[in-house]
Amino acid sequence: MANATKVKQLNCTLTTKVGLLAQITEAIAKAEVNIASIRAYESGKKAYFSFTTNSPAKARRAMAKLGIEVEEKDGILVEMRNKPGELQKIAQQLAAAEINIVETYGASGAGRLSPCFFITSDNARAVRVLNNLPKGTVRKTAGRARGSRTRKE
Repeated sequence: MANATKVKQLNCTLTTKVGLLAQITEAIAKAEVNIASIRAYESGKKAYFSFTTNSPAKARRAMAKLGIEVEEKDGILVEMRNKPGELQKIAQQLAAAEINIVETYGASGAGRLSPCFFITSDNARAVRVLNNLPKGTVRKTAGRARGSRTRKE
């Protein structure tokens, strides 16, 4: 079973240069912010970063000190079992509920759980579907990328 929580994805686009990831992650680490998920890539002369953290507001302030503008998007972070077929189950649950997956990325390691980030056509409903919760409730992290509480919407 997966654990889905609402999160904020932070995005920025910069001119690429050697050491850019080190510079950004140093600022975020100094702000005592944990990065829960990250996707970064280069295309042409641009570097694109998308990440979730345990404190989006602190991460934004850290990036602002570097002169970096950050865009926020709503999404969900899903912690699923680290075994074959789990992502397929998540995708199938969302498809069965007629929820479109707009964006996703994740990674798998040696641990018991694997985090995967999604932006869907209906994030609140996706959280309910994936957590098997009744309509009207949603797990929200209040900015924290790990750990959740349940509250009424």
